[in-house]
Amino acid sequence: MKPDELEVVAGSSREQLEGWIPKLASDEEIRQALEKAFSYRGDVTITCKDGSRVEGYVFDRRTGRTLEESIVRVMPNDGSPRRVIRYSDISALVFTGKDTAAGKSWEAWVRKYWEKRAAGERNISLTPEPLE
Repeated sequence: MKPDELEVVAGSSREQLEGWIPKLASDEEIRQALEKAFSYRGDVTITCKDGSRVEGYVFDRRTGRTLEESIVRVMPNDGSPRRVIRYSDISALVFTGKDTAAGKSWEAWVRKYWEKRAAGERNISLTPEPLE
């Protein structure tokens, strides 16, 4: 066994969800879409069956045996109080916000560092991009 080989781990790829409008035809599709919304680092827009809409960040979800028992918790981006929405009340979901974690991997940071160094820059300081 070679120690250097042990430290090499295959990278992971992130699914491109920004702009995605999932089909919510079955209970399983609703569950999968809301699980992805929970992992997403941007805002989503949820349209409820009563016609109301909320755009914001999904910060929690609790899955029950049925859609009626399952909830998603959202922090609206307009500053209004947090919302609790039953899965069974959701008619549409859109991944509307920018994925703030996209392209922010360690590998991307190192690549930028080496590009700047190869260009002859000194005192290289890579800072995070503004969140807007």
